[in-house]
Amino acid sequence: MIWPRLVAALALALALAACASLPSVDGDIALAARRSDEPSRRASLMREEEERITKTPFIAGNAVSLLTDGGQTYAALRAAIRGARQRIDMESYEFDPIEGARFGDLLLAKRAEGVEVNLIFDSFGSLDTPDSLIARLRAGGIKVLEYHPVGFLSGLNFSINRRDHRKLLVVDNRIAITGGVNINRVYDIRRKARRGQTVAPEALAWRDTDVAIEGPAVAQFEAVFLQTWRDQHGEPLAPAPAPPAVHPGTALVQAIDGTPSEHRTLIYRTLLVMISLARESVHLTTGYFAPTPDLDHALEAAARRGVDVEIVVPAVSSSKTVVVAGRAHYEDLLKAGVKIFERRGVVLHAKTAVIDHVWSTVGSANLDWRSVIYNNEVNAVILDTAFAARMEQLFAADVAASAAIDPQSWAARPLWERLEEQSARALEFLL
Repeated sequence: MIWPRLVAALALALALAACASLPSVDGDIALAARRSDEPSRRASLMREEEERITKTPFIAGNAVSLLTDGGQTYAALRAAIRGARQRIDMESYEFDPIEGARFGDLLLAKRAEGVEVNLIFDSFGSLDTPDSLIARLRAGGIKVLEYHPVGFLSGLNFSINRRDHRKLLVVDNRIAITGGVNINRVYDIRRKARRGQTVAPEALAWRDTDVAIEGPAVAQFEAVFLQTWRDQHGEPLAPAPAPPAVHPGTALVQAIDGTPSEHRTLIYRTLLVMISLARESVHLTTGYFAPTPDLDHALEAAARRGVDVEIVVPAVSSSKTVVVAGRAHYEDLLKAGVKIFERRGVVLHAKTAVIDHVWSTVGSANLDWRSVIYNNEVNAVILDTAFAARMEQLFAADVAASAAIDPQSWAARPLWERLEEQSARALEFLL
């Protein structure tokens, strides 16, 4: 049953890809460049620019927990679901037959207790999810919405390139968990590659990052979920529970969505502006690296003005073509002074950034064209020095487990590698 849906999807992919284009960010960057560069103004400038672009305020009074692998995230997801009293809203790009069934059992148990449960899953990301699992969830009273169903009868609005890549759980408008972790069995794999050993991606554990947020900012994540539900014409939902009138922490938090089909490329725009404002450090981690020209230029300009720009990317990925396409960008970045590290021993899937030891983001958006021009994404942005310090510790751990790309050795790589990279780069807007 999977193959007919997949064939239908791929048949339309190339034809529809040409309709997308990169958003203009020149005005955003030019305005940021005119702002004061006084170090004491860094955090306030970041907040002002972020709110100017997104039209969404930062909310104070939140507690934020960093979840540094799939096991931690799954434990947090299960605890939040078990603790639900009124409502569970869950959104996932992947909802696979194994972990999807396990989480499905948890959701069904809460629904049997009278808790409202709403689930969005992406049709393409969950191609191998059996219809019987979804039918069982619906029969148990869970409202399930399939994002852009894949198939020949999907209608003229179907596009394989328009995907819901978000990973989000909101419980009782009290806690939100978001990041890169899918509902997928890859996080149960415990094998790791030894130094110098080549191991297939399916034999490696995935390294991912999520964040759990408690406090008034959770309402912004609930609003993102509801917007997607409405955009996909889901059946009417009851109003969300009122957020608890508590402030469990001190962090400033903002939910920021990327919905290119609705001309909201906010994650991309704000990241470029934050890189342009950076004066000390830009530390990025991404599961898929195929940067746009504007991102290349922003990173190179930051490195040339003395900012410590470092990027951790996968050495092994679920898509070898993306890895090769990303490598086509290395030489120019290295010449500008950008440091690049390839993470070993795991499949790196995290999508994070920490800039100037104060601005951090954790979410579903990669540093690739797909996240900019096609995918629905959601990121949490945190303005908090204590949280940024934890992000820096995690980044340092990834760097320590990575191989640094040496500029001289890279410049001397064989011609056949260069040709392979350029061939992959020609397709990076589709990867």
